[in-house]
Amino acid sequence: MTNTPAEPGSTPAPELPDKPTGRRTGLITGIALGAVTVVAAAAVLISNVTGGTSDAGASGRVTVKIGTTDASSDMWPVLEELAAKEGIDIKPVNFTDYTQPNPALSQKQTDLNLFQHLFYLANYNVANQDTLTPIGSTVVVPLSLYSKKHTALAEIPEGGQIAIPNDAVNQARALLVLQQAGLLKLKGGGTALSTPAEVDTAVSKVKVTPVDASQTVASLPSVDGAVVNNNFALDAKLDPAKALYGDDPSKPAAEPYINVFVARAADKDNPTYLKIAKLYHDASVIKVERAESKGTAVIVDRPKAELERITDSLEKTVRAAQ
Repeated sequence: MTNTPAEPGSTPAPELPDKPTGRRTGLITGIALGAVTVVAAAAVLISNVTGGTSDAGASGRVTVKIGTTDASSDMWPVLEELAAKEGIDIKPVNFTDYTQPNPALSQKQTDLNLFQHLFYLANYNVANQDTLTPIGSTVVVPLSLYSKKHTALAEIPEGGQIAIPNDAVNQARALLVLQQAGLLKLKGGGTALSTPAEVDTAVSKVKVTPVDASQTVASLPSVDGAVVNNNFALDAKLDPAKALYGDDPSKPAAEPYINVFVARAADKDNPTYLKIAKLYHDASVIKVERAESKGTAVIVDRPKAELERITDSLEKTVRAAQ
């Protein structure tokens, strides 16, 4: 999860899915119209209480659209089945890159999203003057260095080229990974908002090339290595065990990279949405997540208040760096 192809707010507004439209049922007149109006009003009331698109007036069910960049994940059918037993029909809405799900959520084209970590969310909120809010944690995953040309860090040559994600947050994390691996040095030791301009080229072994995060895998044949977000690595069938290096998602320093369910601020206490976030931690979902991540995902279950506190702190960090 978590991890993007372009800095939030730096690209034109993305093309978003069509807004949902109501089902047409034909013309209704006279007394029947009045009865349907009452039912419709009740359905709207229930929708306001539960969130999502509700047909509770007829069946007691509610549909919740969740934006994601990995709708093909094996996790979704398991979570959908659990939610269905609670009267919630989850509809994953897939996006092709990380710049799309947050604007779609803000514009009410989805109800929640699950694709980003806290630092990306904080950066997006500051850049777009938005107030999207984390309501539930999921996992922290490593950010790892892969290579098609080399099988060990020592094999990477002096002046070697390393591709890294080009969005502000994952770019900085990638630079810190490369520094931890001993491949480069960042002036002043680096921060969670470091840029390639801060690389001390005089004492660094490699050169970095920022690319769209979704293209880091595609760049592997032409570079000495690439720092690849976990979901893109797994989609490309890269073996995490063969990564040349990766940060440790279990360390406190990984806290900003906790992946989260995100809602609009007005919906942060919505009981339906909170139930979905809780269902994620069912043993059946966790089993699939661990298997699909090939054991790399570290499950995180933090209270919503803590997630909000961390996000607020990260937003202050981002503003201070502007």
